[in-house]
Amino acid sequence: MPMSLKKVIISGGGTGGHIFPAVAIANKVKENYPDADILFVGAEGKMEMEKVPKAGYEIVGLPIRGLQRKLTLKNFAVPFKLIASLMKAKKIIKNFQPDIAIGVGGYASAATLRVASKQKIPTLIQEQNSYPGITNKWLAKRAKTICVAYDHLERFFPQEKIVKTGNPVRSEVVQIEGKREEAFRHFGLDPNKKTILVIGGSLGARTLNESFKKDIQQLLEKDIQLIWQCGKIYLTNLKPEVEQLNTDLIYLSDFIYKMDLAYAAADVIVSRAGALSVSELCLVGKPAILVPSPNVSEDHQTKNAMALVNEEAAVLVKDVESREKLIPIILEVMENNEHRQKLSEEILKLGIADASDRILKEIEKLTN
Repeated sequence: MPMSLKKVIISGGGTGGHIFPAVAIANKVKENYPDADILFVGAEGKMEMEKVPKAGYEIVGLPIRGLQRKLTLKNFAVPFKLIASLMKAKKIIKNFQPDIAIGVGGYASAATLRVASKQKIPTLIQEQNSYPGITNKWLAKRAKTICVAYDHLERFFPQEKIVKTGNPVRSEVVQIEGKREEAFRHFGLDPNKKTILVIGGSLGARTLNESFKKDIQQLLEKDIQLIWQCGKIYLTNLKPEVEQLNTDLIYLSDFIYKMDLAYAAADVIVSRAGALSVSELCLVGKPAILVPSPNVSEDHQTKNAMALVNEEAAVLVKDVESREKLIPIILEVMENNEHRQKLSEEILKLGIADASDRILKEIEKLTN
């Protein structure tokens, strides 16, 4: 083990898909190097400024902003915020003197890793998606190592820098062995009934909610239970509607904190196709129906989903077809035991359980 890992900067964020892997990497470093000093660099006003301190780490914010897609006055401030962010990143790196700078995607990592690489500090990128974001594509030229979760990324990155490590997931979330009984108690559901878990990402997903709302009766008629994470903004409208159904077959919540129990209870999982969700699903090994979000850059969720669909490891329903097709497809999968078994076997083959260890090994190589 190298003794040189004393100071680590981890930068990026904007969404849970960037923040959770960043925290998982930090936890792995801490586990192996308890004395290491870890500093996060995020974007002011973004999710990481709240989530990272909750995970027990210090974070500094940059004033960086991305361009808005529609024409707006906010776009005029972007170049000034970028210059201010580069200056602040320079100051942070000069004062902190890291052994390595790690970028997980998001605007903050662009400024931080650019400054670090200019100062000859080794940089490592962790790309979660099967289609890289703008920031990581831009940083790839200067990065020493690029850790990826999918094959065929040499179209975007220099092949000699790519290491397939998988995405680090929260280990407590995918450990579902022996938790089935506890899960049904927790959600107040019947362990003898077929159960669907629907998750629309941390904020919920309008399409998924509307698809279920429209055809929920079909599921209830088949005596199928539902664990439904609908997202904070949708709860107010959905709650009275679900209460009106007067059924004990539905557990509705804005957010599921006991994700391991939700995974343990599910016979079939309906989910968006964010990189982190997909990595968790591959380790959980339950049959999955993916409805990629159309509202993400480069349509990368569809690409994440297709990486599984091409291996017959998941079923794809397009967002635009979801309201018509989702429930009928769920019922088809629910009623076909062989198909479920096949989906389960194939998705498990794609899981990488030791991603954090693999990434740590690359960090050690660069800092040794």
